[in-house]
Amino acid sequence: MTPKSYTCSNGRVRWDGQAVGADDGALPGLERAGLARLGLVRSVKTPEFAGVTFHEVMSKSALSKVPAASRMPFGWTVNPYRGCSHACRYCTSPDTLVMMADGRQKPIRDLRVGERIVGTESRGKYRRYVQTEVLAWWATRRPAHRVTLADGTEIVASGDHRFLVSGRGWKHVASALPGDAQRPYLTTNNSLMGFGTGPRPSVLELPESSPEYRRGYLTGMIRGDGMLFEKNYERPGRTGRVTHFRLALVDAEALERSTEYLALEGIRVHRRPFSPATPARRPMDAIHTARRADYRAIRSIIDWPVNPSVEWKRGFLAGIFDAEGSCSRGILRIANKDEEILSRTSGAMDALGISNVRERAREGGVATIRVIGGMSARQRFFRTTRPAISRKLGILGTAVKTSCDLRVVSVEDLGFEQEMIDITTGTGDFIANGVVSHNCFARPTHEYLDLDAGKDFDSEVVVKMNVDQVLRAELAKPSWRREPVALGTNTDPYQRAEGRYRLMPGIIGALADSGTPFSILTKGTLLRRDLPLIAEAAQRVEVGLGVSLAFVDDELQQAVEPGTPTPRARLDLIRAVRAAGLPCGVMVAPVLPWLTDSRDHLRRLLDAVADAGATGVTVVPLHLKPGTREWYLQWLERDHPRVVAGYERVFARGTYALEAYRQWLWDRVQPLLDERGFGSSGHRARSGATGRFHDELRPHDEGDYPAGSIVEPTGGALPGMSPDGAGLEVAGAGVEQVLF
Repeated sequence: MTPKSYTCSNGRVRWDGQAVGADDGALPGLERAGLARLGLVRSVKTPEFAGVTFHEVMSKSALSKVPAASRMPFGWTVNPYRGCSHACRYCTSPDTLVMMADGRQKPIRDLRVGERIVGTESRGKYRRYVQTEVLAWWATRRPAHRVTLADGTEIVASGDHRFLVSGRGWKHVASALPGDAQRPYLTTNNSLMGFGTGPRPSVLELPESSPEYRRGYLTGMIRGDGMLFEKNYERPGRTGRVTHFRLALVDAEALERSTEYLALEGIRVHRRPFSPATPARRPMDAIHTARRADYRAIRSIIDWPVNPSVEWKRGFLAGIFDAEGSCSRGILRIANKDEEILSRTSGAMDALGISNVRERAREGGVATIRVIGGMSARQRFFRTTRPAISRKLGILGTAVKTSCDLRVVSVEDLGFEQEMIDITTGTGDFIANGVVSHNCFARPTHEYLDLDAGKDFDSEVVVKMNVDQVLRAELAKPSWRREPVALGTNTDPYQRAEGRYRLMPGIIGALADSGTPFSILTKGTLLRRDLPLIAEAAQRVEVGLGVSLAFVDDELQQAVEPGTPTPRARLDLIRAVRAAGLPCGVMVAPVLPWLTDSRDHLRRLLDAVADAGATGVTVVPLHLKPGTREWYLQWLERDHPRVVAGYERVFARGTYALEAYRQWLWDRVQPLLDERGFGSSGHRARSGATGRFHDELRPHDEGDYPAGSIVEPTGGALPGMSPDGAGLEVAGAGVEQVLF
């Protein structure tokens, strides 16, 4: 009997009403796959993991013995998952703007793992903007849909992406595919939550780079907060003229921008402390110059232009806001008593479509220009003008209220695939083009499923729901000798599903509590989540961490392992592990003949690994086991046909490359490892053969080719195979594993 609701042992997962039976097409031939014997509780499909079925089982064992023939440096493994939640489809266009924690916006393609961004969280009656962290980032290719809102906001996303709809919860961009379970999707009756972007003029890309923008900024900043002093003087026996410029601010960002912009105009200024901190005020620094030529140049720059350009107006508003503006309690104001400045400020806002009103002058003659239209208008001001001072831009703690028209006008299937980006965050959402957007869980890496090597590889995932409880019982047995346990040797424990099931904290706790040393190998950046727990465990037992990284070139990496974290993201993960005080080895696996085994590629990869602070490197050549072999060669024939003949010769004897190739690769790798201090990390091939990679094994007489010179990656996918799935299958294999 399949229950409709199930809660896993850690109490964090409950998917109600998502269970499916055999007649739903969850897994035809269930008994044939052996899942019934594993203790199947239920099979689950959920919109958050479109196209993936999770088979939740109550496992009878957690520890798996590694065959002695594999000659691994560990005897036991734990695999909380069998299968791969690889086929994530929740993604947005690379130029989608993401709201950063400091209130600025950045294209999602430029985000880095570990950066602080804005998510949302329900607090009492309201959902509020809160700070969260980017836990994972990856690129993929998906059919594109354009969502257009009434205020002009446009978002390009996959059909599976979800947005928060006013009064309706989360909805997908498009309806389900034929044959899939129905799901809520966007219609023209829906309004999204957030503040939108409105139309995005192309000139908004980098306005700070424009000379007109820079001059406008300096005009607003210096007229608003600077001092220009010029005076004749007479002394006994001499007369002269004194000139001086000074700009004093508490915000270093505005001083640094002003200094940079002045330097681009050929004006050199000096910086010094201006006033110390007091209980009521922060310290101030000032930039200044007394050179007469600089003074005259500054005077010329801030002259009011007769016909100011749009770029100048943007810069002017940014400068006057940094100098005289504020944004508190949801009100953006710019105050001054100079009528010319007030008039120019209001006129520039009008020209840029930013609604504003002028408030009456207060005592002392200071009047205020106020932006009206709620958060959408304020965000338009910030996005259009790009002021320098971050503290004035923040929205954290503000309630999520929609003050502009975010009605869905249309959802268009664009009819083509394009590159898209997705991220994992701590809150499960982020702000995309000004609307609240759902995100996915961490990307999987190098796992295989003991079902079908093709479609099932991506779509059928076995989850050992009670793995932590079973593991604790096994570790408590008197016969357990606290031998090293390895995680990530067969399936990646930090694959995408771990973001949902959270099995690893329980496993780490069980191992540490029992005094069992352990290691983790992953390329999933969700490992960051558990670094504090792992660091605590390392105080009690020996812990080893490893990151799998086989590529340094983004294009080739995405062609071979589509959708997995980029080389940059994994290098950042290595840095995060080292920053947590933990060792971090790198598994360069697998090395692909004719694609990644050139000196140029290996040198650049090892340089990047060394720079990230890795404490060791192990190099593994490609293995092609039955099942994996067919899928890999099919991809190779489609995207790199010129090297297929070479692969057939190199892998003529089966799973492993010929001894001659392995020795040739070791001869190439060893000096590179030695040069970077990794020499002791590499292990020679155990056969001791001295043969070279003979010329007859090459499909082309290319010599020492640079990466990609023989075959250029064309972006094709590699179904059913990722590097470590081919090169690092050890548990239960019962065959010799060759490591360098």
